[in-house]
Amino acid sequence: MSNEPALRVLAEEIVTCRKCPRLVAHREKMASVKRRAYRDWTYWGKGVPGFGDPRAELLLLGLAPGAHGSNRTGRMFTGDRSGDFLYAALHRAGFANQPTCRSREDGLKLNNAYISAAARCAPPDNKPLPDELSRCRGYLERELATLRPAVVLALGRVAWETYLAVLKDRGVIDSRANYVFAHGASAAPGGPLLVGVYHPSQQNTQTGKVTAEMYADVLERIQQYLRTAKRAPLQALPDSP
Repeated sequence: MSNEPALRVLAEEIVTCRKCPRLVAHREKMASVKRRAYRDWTYWGKGVPGFGDPRAELLLLGLAPGAHGSNRTGRMFTGDRSGDFLYAALHRAGFANQPTCRSREDGLKLNNAYISAAARCAPPDNKPLPDELSRCRGYLERELATLRPAVVLALGRVAWETYLAVLKDRGVIDSRANYVFAHGASAAPGGPLLVGVYHPSQQNTQTGKVTAEMYADVLERIQQYLRTAKRAPLQALPDSP
């Protein structure tokens, strides 16, 4: 049975969602004010649905849309430096058909991968509040139930904690404290294998906290894991120097 109808319905709900007044106000303000470089764009300015292969075994979980990235283009990690870094890494690892991302009409397709986020609207200062993350969590839960991924790749600590919160609410784990986030950390807390990487933000990529080689290492290990019939837990990778 195809996952596409369920994901399409979910996408429509996310696009029209207005559960968080602060986030709605911010995403619409950014879409109106715009950034000078994008003054000719018609910003998306709505909730951003997940994107990718409806049969994906790998679910990537980000933080939230960027005010002038996904909030402008309407597609996860599209239109900013974080997306440039991420899609180049996914292409290098065989999860994307091209390394670049410009708009929803640029021909980008994901292979065996699907990208979601802990929050679906652009938050002020890139920091969604706990209650906003809680309101948004149901969308992630439905994606997980629909896709049934083999691996969840958390792009940053907030994504890692958000996924663990889902497991805790379901009674799969007793405490999130037993699972410590780090770049390359992995755990099998029940269901999909959970893997962590530092978020591909400019703050991390421009300072060298995370590099293309670090992402390539993790993504190659995930590819190996997905190719292996007996899916043993990944070995944790060392932190970056």
